[in-house]
Amino acid sequence: MIDSKDSAPLPAKMPRGIWMLGFVSLLMDVSSEMIHSLLPLFMVGSLGASALVVGVIEGLAESTALIVKIFSGAFSDYLGKRKGLAVFGYALGALTKPVFAMASSTGLVLAARLTDRIGKGVRGAPRDALVADIAPPELRGAAFGLRQSLDTVGAFAGPLLAVGLMLLWADDFRAVFWVAVIPGLLAVALLVFGVHEPDGPAHEARRNPISRANLARLKPAYWWVVAVGGLFTLARFSEAFLVLRAQQGGMALALIPLVMVAMNVVYALSAYPFGKLSDRVSHTGLLAIGLLVLIAADLVLASSSHWSVVLAGVVLWGIHLGMTQGLLATMVTDTAPADLRGTAFGFFNLISGLAMLLASVCAGLVWDIYGASFTFYAGAAFCLLTLTLLAGRKKPLQAGSINE
Repeated sequence: MIDSKDSAPLPAKMPRGIWMLGFVSLLMDVSSEMIHSLLPLFMVGSLGASALVVGVIEGLAESTALIVKIFSGAFSDYLGKRKGLAVFGYALGALTKPVFAMASSTGLVLAARLTDRIGKGVRGAPRDALVADIAPPELRGAAFGLRQSLDTVGAFAGPLLAVGLMLLWADDFRAVFWVAVIPGLLAVALLVFGVHEPDGPAHEARRNPISRANLARLKPAYWWVVAVGGLFTLARFSEAFLVLRAQQGGMALALIPLVMVAMNVVYALSAYPFGKLSDRVSHTGLLAIGLLVLIAADLVLASSSHWSVVLAGVVLWGIHLGMTQGLLATMVTDTAPADLRGTAFGFFNLISGLAMLLASVCAGLVWDIYGASFTFYAGAAFCLLTLTLLAGRKKPLQAGSINE
């Protein structure tokens, strides 16, 4: 006779590798956000850049990261290995941090941002594919949410540390940038020694993951997710404009990074719960709610530059990130074959990268010509366009319904 307790499956436990990847992301985000939360102010105040220049630099930087992911993702599928590329990408990001401290022109800032984001692009798709490889299928949404949540803890700890050091060192941008080198190097060390890559399936020969035959295995459901992700990115331009909006309200220079702290605290607290929720509910429905939250954020930010209004808009922005970023990664995973996950994340990020470049350049141009409010109204309009695409989907994407 079989004991009923023996017949009941035990709940899956989150693998150690997911936690380690989360802490790697946390440390690197501390390093990056110490710099990025101050960089728009550094460029405008110390280097004399305009909002358009900030938009171009941020758009080029972030889109470069996303575009590079297509090559690193496909290469990781070709090799059947993820960790080596991830280590290289994190190391490249860590080693570019001193350049920001030494930059004397926007040209050097652009070079440093591009190199740093190339590192992010190299590591991004292999890391996301590694999360998918390590996590049990029934915990994928939770795994992406957990990694994103820990990543976002770093994203608010970095600006918080930057605020403290700016107050301590009398607004010395360059000294803060030098300190940012330390957590970046620690992230690389933790990845090298703390993460074990699972053995993949044995292959008789390496195959080109972006051959016509392999691309044909990426079904319409996947390309629909890619299209939604691209439109979503058009609606969500660089967060550098949140920092500039806070500056318009007259906040003290050293305190402005607290805007990013507030956003990322909300993001960190919401990413894991919404990741778990995405394992049980309609993906398209949850994504639509996230878009509605982003519309609300845009409208609030457009209404006033007063610090309390900006804070409310930033909090809504953080909620929408928590609802949607891990969800989009889960949707990519669920609609792509296991051996093409790196390539799938790569193409997804290619389209998102081009959209980010276009969105940030246009946001900077609109900001300079028509003002901040019109910029956020335009973002809300693109949200409505994306909602139209979601509404046209006849069959909602459900957790675990595509590729399991």
